[in-house]
Amino acid sequence: MDLLRRTIGEGLARAGWPEPMWLETTPEDSGKGQAEKAIEDGAELVFVSGGDGTVMAVVGALAGTDVALAVLPAGTGNLLAANLGLSADPAVGVQVALDGGRRRIDVGMVGPSNHPTATHNRTKGNQCFAVMAGMGFDAQMLEGTSETAKKHIGWVAYVGGALKHLRDRPMPVRISLDGKPPLRRRVRTVIVGNVGRLQGGVRLLSEADPADGKLDVAILSPNNLAHWAALGWAVMRRRDRVPRMETYTAERIEIRSNRPQPRQLDGDLIDPGKSMTIGVRHRALLLCVPQPDSDPDLAYDSSAAEKAAEEVRAAAEDAK
Repeated sequence: MDLLRRTIGEGLARAGWPEPMWLETTPEDSGKGQAEKAIEDGAELVFVSGGDGTVMAVVGALAGTDVALAVLPAGTGNLLAANLGLSADPAVGVQVALDGGRRRIDVGMVGPSNHPTATHNRTKGNQCFAVMAGMGFDAQMLEGTSETAKKHIGWVAYVGGALKHLRDRPMPVRISLDGKPPLRRRVRTVIVGNVGRLQGGVRLLSEADPADGKLDVAILSPNNLAHWAALGWAVMRRRDRVPRMETYTAERIEIRSNRPQPRQLDGDLIDPGKSMTIGVRHRALLLCVPQPDSDPDLAYDSSAAEKAAEEVRAAAEDAK
């Protein structure tokens, strides 16, 4: 924590920015209340340092405002940071904020009041996500991965969680896209993404644009280990066509199964359920991104920020 405070404080001071206000999360409030207080106190930018659950909570508070979000990777996982191409070094996240790259991106919503035209007040009670929501295997993988393993080996730990569930039976689902007649499938997972990268930088949704007002839907239906191998190989090789995977785009998605299924938002488990109703708020979140800030790939040229962060890193070390 001392290094984080020095990195942010020294980085902002060198750029002539004011001293930041510090608000720590608690077991009862993972970030939403703190972000709302920052907004009330007139903050123009909020740095969030934490894992997926903390980032998701802050996204929910900032969505629909003009307060910018800057992500500093921490915790045992951070999908939004992965999609920004950020390393675990907080100096890089600070540098991205200082460079001034800002992008308004869409925010996904899970809940009963998630019509695309819903206002900020009408979406109270919804759960927001910036990266992706999932029902089925992807949530099972998270469920099967221990916190200890994630702390010691990072995102690679999810491989062990995935192996535990490769042979599980498929789930029957009905998937309705923008009110059209439902697709009936027997699937392993349905992933609804705003941006395209999974942990480890693997790009599952290659056409995802975080600011197009639509969400990308991936329906994965492998039935055996050979199917999984073919699917994984095609994704890793960035093939245009991935076997056992269908993709669609929509503003409103409804997924229904005949039994409760594990579910996740932005890499954080939520309560199991038989359904997910998902909508999108167009360009609701102002996000600090690497320059140039107009590319659909949020991680475009993030290496430039990595190099430029050396001065911030050195200033934090000198302040010991």
